[in-house]
Amino acid sequence: MPDSRRNFHRPHRMLRHPSPQEEQELELDLGLLGSVRECCSDLLPLERQLVSRIRAMSVAQQGLALDIIRHYLEGHTQLPRQQHVMDIDISLQNLLESLCLEPKQATNKTLLFRLFGLILCECTDMALVKRYLTCLLELSPQDSSQQEDIALAVGLASTKHLEEVWALLEQLCSTWFLRWRNLSPEAQLPDADLHWKWVSSTSLLCYGQMATHAKEQILPWVDGIISWMVHFFSCNCCDDVLKANFLSAAVLLTSVLRRDYGVQRYKFTQIPEFIQCLLWILQEEPNFLATLSRQKIILVIVGLSNLRPSLQPWVKSRVLEVCLRSVYMLPPTKELFRSLPSLDPSPDIDVMGLYKKTVHALDLLLQSFLSENPSMNEVCFLLQHMEHWLQSVESHERQRAVQSTLLLLQYAEDILKSTEEATPSMLGHQLGLLILLWWDTDEETQNPARQCVYLLLKLSMQQKERMVDLSQSKVKCFKFRTSGKGEVELQHLVKAFNKALSVAQHTQLVLVLLHSLSCCGLLQCQLTSKFLLMVFEGPSIKPEQINEVLRSLFQELPRIHCSKAQEIMLKAMIALGTQHTPEVVEVLLFLCHPSEKQILTLWMALAANWKLARKVMTLLYTKLKQRPALENIQPSHQVQLISILALGTIYELLYIQEYRTTVRWAFAGILLGLLTQLHYLFELGMVKGFLDFQEDTLDSKPLGPCRTCLEAMKGLFWTTRYWEVFAHVKMLRGWELFERLETYTEGVTVLARAMALYDCEVGAVLGQAIISLKSCEERDNIVAILIITEFLNSPEVPKHVSQKAMDNLLSLGLNSPNWLVRAMSLKGLSSIMMNAQKAALLHGMLRDLLNSLLQPEPQDLLGLIAILSDILHRLGLQGIGPISLQLAQHLLQLFEHEKAKVRASAIFLFGDVIYSGGRKFQQPLKKVAFQALVPLLFHLADAYKEVVMRTKITFFRCTILLNWEFRKELFSKLAWGRGVEVEYDIFTIMMESNSGSHHQFFMQALTYLGSPCRNLKLAAMKFIGAMLQDYFLDLCFHLKKSDIKILKKCELGQQTKGEPLPNPPSVPLAEGRPSPPSPLSSPSLLHWDVSFQKVPQALWPCSQIMVSTADFGALLEDRDDICRRFYLNFSEDIMDLSQYAF
Repeated sequence: MPDSRRNFHRPHRMLRHPSPQEEQELELDLGLLGSVRECCSDLLPLERQLVSRIRAMSVAQQGLALDIIRHYLEGHTQLPRQQHVMDIDISLQNLLESLCLEPKQATNKTLLFRLFGLILCECTDMALVKRYLTCLLELSPQDSSQQEDIALAVGLASTKHLEEVWALLEQLCSTWFLRWRNLSPEAQLPDADLHWKWVSSTSLLCYGQMATHAKEQILPWVDGIISWMVHFFSCNCCDDVLKANFLSAAVLLTSVLRRDYGVQRYKFTQIPEFIQCLLWILQEEPNFLATLSRQKIILVIVGLSNLRPSLQPWVKSRVLEVCLRSVYMLPPTKELFRSLPSLDPSPDIDVMGLYKKTVHALDLLLQSFLSENPSMNEVCFLLQHMEHWLQSVESHERQRAVQSTLLLLQYAEDILKSTEEATPSMLGHQLGLLILLWWDTDEETQNPARQCVYLLLKLSMQQKERMVDLSQSKVKCFKFRTSGKGEVELQHLVKAFNKALSVAQHTQLVLVLLHSLSCCGLLQCQLTSKFLLMVFEGPSIKPEQINEVLRSLFQELPRIHCSKAQEIMLKAMIALGTQHTPEVVEVLLFLCHPSEKQILTLWMALAANWKLARKVMTLLYTKLKQRPALENIQPSHQVQLISILALGTIYELLYIQEYRTTVRWAFAGILLGLLTQLHYLFELGMVKGFLDFQEDTLDSKPLGPCRTCLEAMKGLFWTTRYWEVFAHVKMLRGWELFERLETYTEGVTVLARAMALYDCEVGAVLGQAIISLKSCEERDNIVAILIITEFLNSPEVPKHVSQKAMDNLLSLGLNSPNWLVRAMSLKGLSSIMMNAQKAALLHGMLRDLLNSLLQPEPQDLLGLIAILSDILHRLGLQGIGPISLQLAQHLLQLFEHEKAKVRASAIFLFGDVIYSGGRKFQQPLKKVAFQALVPLLFHLADAYKEVVMRTKITFFRCTILLNWEFRKELFSKLAWGRGVEVEYDIFTIMMESNSGSHHQFFMQALTYLGSPCRNLKLAAMKFIGAMLQDYFLDLCFHLKKSDIKILKKCELGQQTKGEPLPNPPSVPLAEGRPSPPSPLSSPSLLHWDVSFQKVPQALWPCSQIMVSTADFGALLEDRDDICRRFYLNFSEDIMDLSQYAF
């Protein structure tokens, strides 16, 4: 028994060359899968004679013969394995002689088992048959060959006693299984487990032999046989002998099922489980070729796949997955022999022969599946399982996959007929994978790939019943070369795809090519991108493809490592946008948040073509107007409104350099769209977080819709050449008016007035406003009439709209259901443009008011200034001529008025007056503006916020009139700056923008040392100290004799009343070198901590000119410690200045 056990566990995977008989058995496509060993069902002539002699025996003689053979076989199986010589039993010899057999054949166990099976087959006594079958099955085999002998005998007996053999085998198997299963692990002996393995292995072979010998009689029992086979296999699937016997039985069973026994009349329900067992064996095969096991398994599955019912798709998918992996992952053909184990006893194995037969079996499997369902759907189903291998990183795996694909497509070309069946969209995906192989590094992969593409195109055309002339010669033109001709050849291929593929297929083709850009080699990536560029530049892409194609491009573009390919794909983006601009814009809006870097890259690509950029921007501000009615919007869908998405995109594009020119071109449309969009958002109630925004802090949190809209409006002016409008509104705190619906209309008025003041796209915005006034939307009418009313005071309006046309338009507004539109229309009809005769009346009124203002103690000074301001605004078209100069000079004196409101009003009106004289008086007004710089600068330190705010805007407007450099930087300091550094920045900008005029500023500042206002006095001291420190030599060079005379009087402590101020220069210059830092965060130049050190870095602020020179020496006796320190620190500098001045 120990020897028997060792024999049973002998590894069956001995690497031996397959016998010619085994190879012949496996030619499944020629009706093979014949019997193993000598189990052919057709009797040989000698065997026929033997059967006839057995039939001549009586039942008793047959029983005696069976008993003799049984005793001999039982005794033989119990002998030690090393004993090769057996004592010939006299009874057995006599039996052999009676059957005309040589007595020496008693040592041939196979012959004895065959003889035993033949006798059982011819025996008519069922009791005798059952008795000796039981004895046969209870034999303890010495090795696996004896198992086959026992199975052969059982198979022969089943030829005429199938039911009895089946019943007995089923009974014995059930008994043995229950006996083995009921033993606990502790109680199980090694012999018991070994016996169950022997039973399982032998039973498997028995079922195979039963099928071979019973022929068509076995068909009703096939499901039962398979059930037992699967059961035995699942119990001992790790046993090598059992796996080998299972495969042998499967070969025998399949060979019977493939014969024309009326198999198609039966349905075999156990086939999927049977195939799963075969696949498990195939998965366990080592990764080298030494046996025919792979070929056997694949061919068995081929035979089983033709049975009814057809295999379910999931079964076929599993079959393809395992079989393809088992074959394709074998080592490259050149390494197949070297991959064999070093202990191989038969080094003469024909490895290449085995490989070719295995690959042939795999091809037969693919063709078999297609034959069962000859359709393009099935072709695509099979190719779908090839995709993984067509994209493999291993060259030999790609080569094998594409060769299998070529054979399959050639077979499909032969069996498929032109039908009306819709071709699957996955065909495009598979075409894309094959096209990528055109540029494979292996030439043996390239050529089959080209043929595959040709065949797939041809099959697709057949399915569409539109055959075209794509001959084999045409395929050759598909070959890509690096010459210029190669690009022409690719263009032919692009045209072929357009004709042969449906929209869905073409989409899949493009998607797989896009995906490959991020994972293929450098050369392949560049060639693929060029091919895609050809596709995008032609008429290939249809509008319905844009969504999927663009989303894929969006995902893959950041992953492309080849910079050249990235550039080409951005060109492709331009081509796509040029042909399908509306669709591209629509998709881009919904891809992701507009601030994402990836999406901005695509928007920037569209800006490379200026015509396309204009189309894009027009579509975006048009989509701002796509606003559904409030009652049709659900709160959960508000964020996905197209107008909100367009708003976020416009906001981002404002700050992209590539769109600057386009934004300027579309300025009017964008502005009207943003203004009405903000009103719409107020109506929706989307104001969450609107007022929480901190302008002077960096916060990464995304902006809400309302805040985005307002910031986009600001950015529209800031990023274009109209930043002065932004600055003007900012310093008037006009942008804050847009933060509430209650003050929204006031904000629009302030903005429109600033635009008219700086001539900001008046004509274009007026045209858009006229269109909006005719809209049926109330919010559009409100915005439009507010803009039009303010623009009527601009001299640019008559250039674009006639008085009659404007009259008709405003009359239309009088019929509006909205009261504000009616009121503003009426106001517009009363403007100077619509009533030219009113200009003379207003001029007369202005002169009377000016006379009242010039009185020593005018009554209601604030009221006078307010009326003057209103008249000045209404006379915007005409101007006020020489009165402007007189009014400006008088307002300059009011800068020092004791009442803060008067100072604030006078300063603000001064800013309007200096722009109201027209060209004739522009130069004198510049002189007055220059004279006001130092007072305005000092009034930035005024104790009242309103005065400071008005001073900032007037100071800024003076710098614009005087054409200073660095005005944008100055505005940043005024609007957001704070602290000593910002003060010094403003001082530096003023000095550098007025080179040659420093001495005049210095002399003006001296007059403020005697100011009763402490803030102005401190500002003057700061200013004087900074000039003495930084511009001492410049002062020495430019001071005049009259200036030196005044300085000497200051030195002597004298005080002269009514000393005239130095004359301002005839033409204020705007020269100098750049002034430093960028804007700081937040405004406030009101109070400073003044400590006069020898190197003062501070600046100052003040607000008005004084008409007397201060007693410099009196500062020493001032009660204010700061004044005394100032005198002590700078008295010597004043003395030096008076001495060293040229």
